[in-house]
Amino acid sequence: MTATTRNDTPVMIEGDGVELRTREIGGDMSVAFVRLPRGADMGPALKGLTDDLCQCPHWGYLLKGRLKMRTRDGERVYEAGQAFYWSPGHAPEALEDCEYVDFSPTKDFAEVIDHIKARMG
Repeated sequence: MTATTRNDTPVMIEGDGVELRTREIGGDMSVAFVRLPRGADMGPALKGLTDDLCQCPHWGYLLKGRLKMRTRDGERVYEAGQAFYWSPGHAPEALEDCEYVDFSPTKDFAEVIDHIKARMG
């Protein structure tokens, strides 16, 4: 069994108030600690992926804020205190300052992170 804290998890993406920390925690799954400031829209960073959307599934819990998730089928708003499952094909936008923890398949998530990092710079 493995455990980690936000502070012990390496920063993978940082800038403009966005912070993504992730670590593999066992098998083929990783945990991510995410902070998005109000107005952060991850859509532009996902351009070039299939349907210009994140193709990695995520299971998690929204700790703080409100987040709009855009999908091929429409939009849905998530609020602090909700557990969630985001299937492949989504792009988040922070309606308020947000913090959440999610769990994702390591390989799929690494592909998305690498794509975002390449677009950033």
